[in-house]
Amino acid sequence: MRLTMPDAVKRFFAPAPESVPQARDFALRTLAAWDLEGRAHDVRLCVSELATNALTHGTHCGQGFHVTMSAEDGIVRVEVHDASPCRPWLRRPTNDDVSGRGLRIVAMLCDDWGVEERGATGKVVWSCFKTSRAAQGTLC
Repeated sequence: MRLTMPDAVKRFFAPAPESVPQARDFALRTLAAWDLEGRAHDVRLCVSELATNALTHGTHCGQGFHVTMSAEDGIVRVEVHDASPCRPWLRRPTNDDVSGRGLRIVAMLCDDWGVEERGATGKVVWSCFKTSRAAQGTLC
């Protein structure tokens, strides 16, 4: 059975530190509006990590980033689009490293994630989350 889900929503965030908490709030408000709050904490933390990465590594020359959220067939998909063509990778930080854990956190909390290149316009890092309404065996 295919569930009727809301249209995708997209928001632009400026290349500024306050954009990370704004992106987290955007994600939580969107999930609440969709009545899909079951994985809200996981989604919020992943948005925080991906937005931080976009801000730190992907916002060059004053360009910000976009967060897009969609939901279909019990899957919430979060996309963070930034202007950098550089692909992120899973790092292996030591106990003494103060950074490098963001994508590991994303990989642990979501059900699937990946990177889509956008050529001259950068890349999209996405993550998907099964909700309580998820169809068995379906992912992004």
